[in-house]
Amino acid sequence: MGKVYLVGAGPGDPDLITVKGLKCIQEADVILYDRLVNKELLNHAKPGVELINCGKLPDYHLLQQETINRFLVKYAKKGKVVTRLKGGDPFVFGRGGEEAEALAKSGVSFEIVPGITAGIAATAYAGIPVTHRDHASTFAIVTGHRKKDEEDDIKWESLAKGIDTLAIYMGVKNLPYIQGKLLEHGKSPDTPVALVHWGTLLNQRTFVSTLSKVVETAHTEQVSNPCMIVVGDVVNLREKIKWFETKQTENMLANEAY
Repeated sequence: MGKVYLVGAGPGDPDLITVKGLKCIQEADVILYDRLVNKELLNHAKPGVELINCGKLPDYHLLQQETINRFLVKYAKKGKVVTRLKGGDPFVFGRGGEEAEALAKSGVSFEIVPGITAGIAATAYAGIPVTHRDHASTFAIVTGHRKKDEEDDIKWESLAKGIDTLAIYMGVKNLPYIQGKLLEHGKSPDTPVALVHWGTLLNQRTFVSTLSKVVETAHTEQVSNPCMIVVGDVVNLREKIKWFETKQTENMLANEAY
């Protein structure tokens, strides 16, 4: 019997993977990786490793997650070391819990290797601290979309009234709905909102707006997923501590001077 590692690859910047996560890549006989995993990480795999792109499994569109579960079990039962490489953290909107359940049910040995999730990483790279002693003592991560045909059971009133900072994952498509729910339940229209597109990567773009205008901003700037939507007063701190853009500008000037 082999073993499966459910590994968080981090938010995009390949340098943000954990030491243990990198070891799991290096030791794997089989790597099943998601669409948003930085492909540079696969360069650390050993020769002869079998790579399976789970974002493009042909003919498995309707049962993709179930198929991935079967692959994990199948390869482990062949005695392989299997690394399931997932963007961010496997247990934060990564379906890692579903895969762990399937492995446990099949009697397959597995380990969870946490990763840095975009809710704290993309915001940090945008110069936005999700908590701050003067601005935010509560922080929530929220999914921006639900399973197909599933009713919305998100407690929008609690989020609007009881949480200082919201980090909303993959919500651009449903942004008008999210905006409406937060306004409906009492969130101020003037609440600052940031859209962090491709967070932690060199092509990261960040746009600051307000809750009342964020849909218009997303449309004007042609923002699409992957994008982290950050709602709260902490967004105002970005102007003071937007270190990533400053670093990019300094590098560009240095290259021009050279």
